[in-house]
Amino acid sequence: MDIDYENLRKRLGVVALSNRMNIQANDHAKHFFGHKKLHHRSLYALYLIACKILRHPWIFSWGHRNALNVQVRRTELTFDNLPSVFDGFRILHISDLHMDGMPDLLDVLIRTIQPLEYDLCVFTGDFREGMLGAYDRPAQMAVALCNAIDSETLAILGNHDAIEMVSTLEAGGVSLLLNEHKVIERDGAQIVILGVDDPHYYQADDLERALQGSPPDAFKILLAHSPEITHKALAVGVDFYLCGHTHAGQICLPGRRPVFTVSRGPKHCKDGLWEHNGVRGYTSAGAGASTVPVRFNCPPEITIHTLRSK
Repeated sequence: MDIDYENLRKRLGVVALSNRMNIQANDHAKHFFGHKKLHHRSLYALYLIACKILRHPWIFSWGHRNALNVQVRRTELTFDNLPSVFDGFRILHISDLHMDGMPDLLDVLIRTIQPLEYDLCVFTGDFREGMLGAYDRPAQMAVALCNAIDSETLAILGNHDAIEMVSTLEAGGVSLLLNEHKVIERDGAQIVILGVDDPHYYQADDLERALQGSPPDAFKILLAHSPEITHKALAVGVDFYLCGHTHAGQICLPGRRPVFTVSRGPKHCKDGLWEHNGVRGYTSAGAGASTVPVRFNCPPEITIHTLRSK
């Protein structure tokens, strides 16, 4: 599929697209010349040793079964400024699919989503497993999943996603928010869904751009791949911040104590519901698994957030 880079530039902004394209080009060049830039998790020797251990057949089989045991988590949050006509509005939140790394997850997710009721579905990035190479297959798998979703679907890109995936995703009916917003109306009242590009690896988020032209006093929900821009969210009055990226550790000690979480965000913002400096948010543990398709003491999830109005 042809890529319309001029359209992407207009949507993302010159700086954000340049950041993305430069990093993507540099990573591919280093990979081609035999100096592949490692994801910074790989800097941890302990993590590499753990990956080798986890690939032992018995341990891998156990962890892989865990990684396919997708849980439906539910939250209910009350907001003073949510318009009353949106009381009970349900958001299906899915994050970190890494579809091509665990192909058998697709059917599991379709079966899990089928009986659920919700008003809007949002994806908070990382459709792809690898950070280099082919991107068509994970995009097509994500489209197959979205075809099973019974509502409008909004999404953002994560640090594993190539900008070239946008064409396939949008052709399949997924609405990407590339430093953009979407207004949802009910009986004359409005809420705004803001979506920014990856703030973690590409640093391509532009929240000010996403706000341009949006109703200034509307209830604001932010989709960002990681919980790293809470200070920006606070500055523009975000009411609810939805993200993922951390996998809540993915491999945890008993008691859901993560061995590693990869995020520069505040520690208490790396799993589940949180509040930070007046911003309320939720960090999904993710539906998929990355690097090694296993999970321990940290089940995969999709989440339904029910919004309540005072």
